Amino acid sequence: MKTKGTRTNKVNIVTLGCSKNLVDSEVLYTQLKGNGYEVAHESKKDNSEIVVINTCGFIDGAKEESIETILRYADAKERGMVDKVYVTGCLSHRYKDELAVEIPNVDAWFGTNELPRLLKTLKADYKHELVGERLLTTPAHYAYLKIAEGCDRPCSFCAIPLMRGGHVSRPMDELLTEARSLAKRGTKELILIAQDLTYYGLDIYKKRNLADLMNQLAHVEGIDWIRLQYAYPSGFPLDVLDVMRERPTICKYLDMPLQTGSTEILKAMRRGITREKTEALIETIREKVPGIALRTTLIVGHPGETEELFEETYEFVEKMRFERLGVFQYSHEENTYSHTMADDVPAEVKQERADAIMELQQGISLELNQQKIGKTCKVLFDRKEGGYFIGRTESDSPEVDNEVLLSASNYVRLGDFANVRITDAQEFDLYAELVVE
Repeated sequence: MKTKGTRTNKVNIVTLGCSKNLVDSEVLYTQLKGNGYEVAHESKKDNSEIVVINTCGFIDGAKEESIETILRYADAKERGMVDKVYVTGCLSHRYKDELAVEIPNVDAWFGTNELPRLLKTLKADYKHELVGERLLTTPAHYAYLKIAEGCDRPCSFCAIPLMRGGHVSRPMDELLTEARSLAKRGTKELILIAQDLTYYGLDIYKKRNLADLMNQLAHVEGIDWIRLQYAYPSGFPLDVLDVMRERPTICKYLDMPLQTGSTEILKAMRRGITREKTEALIETIREKVPGIALRTTLIVGHPGETEELFEETYEFVEKMRFERLGVFQYSHEENTYSHTMADDVPAEVKQERADAIMELQQGISLELNQQKIGKTCKVLFDRKEGGYFIGRTESDSPEVDNEVLLSASNYVRLGDFANVRITDAQEFDLYAELVVE
């Protein structure tokens, strides 16, 4: 057992879940550093006096990971490895009363909007002068820029509004200040995130203002790439596509979760769109922005999804040939509209359907990647690993998309761009050689 005297006086922040959670952890990190704390992010050692766990409560798998992490640190506290364990984030927001009974060894539980209370508990002040400032936990050359919080959409399966509340846009001047600050510290790629980017501005500017924000951010000196994640298809603001086409700083990339290819299931999901309208939107996007990489995610096994309705989704993927695609298995979330329906698709069937979609997508991705062999592209290099420099094209977001592998016998600086020629392709990886100019 360690004693207090053998530990360093610091806080370890552990982040689970999505990039929006990561931004929240970075804001907490910045506030604590501003208060003079020694802070680590996801330290592998139990040598911190205080551990703050930022949890995810999105679906069953995420909940299980969060609970396992909480139990691990609660046990570390029991064994004297850490002194205090605090839990924040989505799972805590949604289930803190129940969890406090089940895991009494946690010192305090906080919701998603309780940063000031968390700081007060840690005997730290909320420093308003640090708003817009952020210490990154990602590599310095890319950063997530959260432009809004919460969601007003009525999707039947989604518990996010229960955990994050309604949509609240951040003022544009605040976002521009943050972007300029990040650029001065070496950030070259901004990844715009929100539960729904397309709603940006409706609450504070009384109109969808994403295109204007993109235009303003495109003028920030030092930012080379601006990437959009989490756009909603219903009511998509088409002026965004004009900015994407006209501004070289805006990546020709769009992450738009579509959830299913069945109109009947779209109706059950309360998505406000049909398959026909979805296909027309995709056609418009590809027509207005030639060469765009479309990323989507789907849910299989929603209540009422028969084999015939699943086949509609399979055929939709086959027809649309998305450049990037991921699949979730439906999770039956209490207090959502879908929870009033029977969870009538067996777990093994959900798995089979997810596997079938991903096998189909593997073939599509391989074909699309093979078409790139011999072509030259601009790559931003993120890391060095296993004898390769590993980077991404503008068609790829960190961690979830394709990667470009360049032999380490070449030399590039991490965090820099380089032109490469694609020499070989696999389903989700491209191999390249450096183009010497």
